[in-house]
Amino acid sequence: MVTSAAEAFREDWGRVLAALIGILGDFELAEEAAQEAFATAAERWPREGVPSNPANWLVTTGRNRAIDTLRRRRVLAEKTRLLEAEAEEATEMDEDGTIPDERLELLFTCCHPALSTEAQVALTLRTLGGLETGEIARAFLVAEPTMAQRLVRAKAKIKAAGIPFRVPPDHLLPDRLAAVTATIYLIFNEGYGGRGELAGEAIRLGGALAELMPDEPEAHGLLALMLLLEARRAARFDRDGEIVLLADQDRELYDAAAVASGRAALDRALALRGRGPYVVQAAIGALHADEPRDREQIAALYAELARLTDSPVVELNRAVAIGEAYGPAAGLALVEKIDGLDSYRYLHSARGELLARLGREAEARAAFERALALIDDEAEERLIARKLRAISR
Repeated sequence: MVTSAAEAFREDWGRVLAALIGILGDFELAEEAAQEAFATAAERWPREGVPSNPANWLVTTGRNRAIDTLRRRRVLAEKTRLLEAEAEEATEMDEDGTIPDERLELLFTCCHPALSTEAQVALTLRTLGGLETGEIARAFLVAEPTMAQRLVRAKAKIKAAGIPFRVPPDHLLPDRLAAVTATIYLIFNEGYGGRGELAGEAIRLGGALAELMPDEPEAHGLLALMLLLEARRAARFDRDGEIVLLADQDRELYDAAAVASGRAALDRALALRGRGPYVVQAAIGALHADEPRDREQIAALYAELARLTDSPVVELNRAVAIGEAYGPAAGLALVEKIDGLDSYRYLHSARGELLARLGREAEARAAFERALALIDDEAEERLIARKLRAISR
């Protein structure tokens, strides 16, 4: 139950904004109206109490603020009259007394293929996540004016291109869903590297997607994958800030609730006969949370993932899994066949690890030094430096 305007913002921003965009057909006007509605709530609710249906109150208030704005501007007079005449119809409630949930329409609009990946990510975080422009800019390490321009251009392109505010028709849904899930996972990966609040936003968006598309296995697979990865956060670094490799992590430090939620989402995806990339990755993540780990099954799942994605990075992960399951020589044989990753630091660090396990110290040292030259993260640099020192002893 919502008890304050701040809590309503956290829980209902995406729903309220989506509803206002559906009513007004204008991103900028809807966002301005939503901001004014939440500001009004912050002022009035402490005195008058939280309404029984906060989201509907916010949509109604925002719609009224938009009408006032159009009046003040003395433009789009016909649009104003139409809004006034159709307001009740536009905000018709469901039988349970809540506003229609149009977040799914908003997600697909933000992730339309006409927009660049950067614009999709920024717009999704701004509209569905409610993050301020400065917050998004800091998360992606760009200047705030740069991020503001991306948002402005994205909204302008939606308006100029007439991108529809709707879930795409069935024949377009698979490709468009792939863009939505990729955007959410990209946001998660940005947060998984250290900005935990961004990972949390991605999980919240993934939960909303799974809620809004309950019969789509890849939506549940994505949510499961993110939860299972996030569950490891406390175990990924030691007290000194040094990286702890997966094989050495203390599973007692894993977030048990997140693991359980991830497994439940994975079970739902599998019950829906999901066999897509996110479902397979989530299944791998679930096996990594076990003790002992089933290395042969992990290797088999990486083989399936490589077949689905045809990705050299996935093939590298498969090689590492093969090395753990069947010995370093088998893993190295696969690594040596991978093309196109010479500038990928993890190829050289994985190759160095396998060579070290085989006792080929000179070659391992050269591989680790190549990885070190490509690394721009201090914690990873220290990890590779430790491996080099271990070889030298």
